[in-house]
Amino acid sequence: MPARTQLLLDQALAGNDTALGMLLESYSSYLNLLARVQIGRRLQGKVDAVDLVQDTFLEAHRQFANFRGRSEPELTAWLRRILAGRLALLVRQFLGTKARDVRLEQELGHELDQSSGALENGLAGSISTPSHKASRREQSVLLAEALDRLPASYREVIVLRHLEGLNIATVAKRMMRSEDSVQKLWVRGLAALRQAMEETL
Repeated sequence: MPARTQLLLDQALAGNDTALGMLLESYSSYLNLLARVQIGRRLQGKVDAVDLVQDTFLEAHRQFANFRGRSEPELTAWLRRILAGRLALLVRQFLGTKARDVRLEQELGHELDQSSGALENGLAGSISTPSHKASRREQSVLLAEALDRLPASYREVIVLRHLEGLNIATVAKRMMRSEDSVQKLWVRGLAALRQAMEETL
């Protein structure tokens, strides 16, 4: 973990609210990306990923005294669990059920872990260079930040292909483009992502 992230985590654990706010905000791209994939699968058009992530941050702020980790992987796993809980609440709200569903939260948590893993392993493998592997910050967080800086069409094609696991034909339909143009867009998007990753490190 980079010195700045570790410093913010240490300060937050010592009770510094400003550091906690800055620490949580540094995960906004990562959580927005994960939230967007889940919303697309379950609540398309009903919920905004940015609102869900802000709600997750508020909950994380309230619960931070219960966080027992000391590392970035522990923190990202904890944030994903909170996101899963907030998402389960929204799914129940839109399905009209009131009772807490622990199985739904576990299922959502597992899906969020899989999406994070797809970022970490699948997508990182497509663009990785030795300098990426040398980075001590979590690859999935770095990739989400780099994706956030790409043009919308590049980001869309990469998310649909790598995080939602759609084939080129399905991506073309979703994006209302030809398969050939989507294939070219995907290749250019990966090149742009590789460049953005280089600039992140």
